[in-house]
Amino acid sequence: MTKETQQADAVDEILAQWHRERPDLDLAAIGIFGRLGRLSLLLGPALEEVAARHGLRPGEFDVLATLRRSGSPYTLTPSVLAQTLMLSRAGMTNRLDRLEAAGLVERTLDPADRRSFRISLTDRGHELVDAAVTDHVANETRLLSALTPEERAALDRALRGLLRAIG
Repeated sequence: MTKETQQADAVDEILAQWHRERPDLDLAAIGIFGRLGRLSLLLGPALEEVAARHGLRPGEFDVLATLRRSGSPYTLTPSVLAQTLMLSRAGMTNRLDRLEAAGLVERTLDPADRRSFRISLTDRGHELVDAAVTDHVANETRLLSALTPEERAALDRALRGLLRAIG
């Protein structure tokens, strides 16, 4: 563990107060969840800034990135996109409307089911999401640079285990 990660933080003050008031409780979980919550609040704006730099909202970036990582021909149905991104269909429709108006995706009738649409990246959308993903990965790498490679690997293993157990 690096020297920086051993220093007290704002969550330690909360833990000390609870320990004083309720010394009978094991407070380890409060510390972990408190730190996860604070990280989420601090990391959100840092991640949103990269999307904004490319003229995107975070949710729009998510749609474009999902289409891009789906592989050629970079086409999915709105229901698959909504399910993948854990969105309501109405929320997905709003995102798709904005992305289509910006010329980043196009809607076409699904040849297999003419009641349904398929959403595809346009060439412009493909170029934009590639640039945004490159910046996004660099930003996330920078944000994790306070941890050693071993700490990043341990954190990844721990979070994977927690997600597997809860999700």
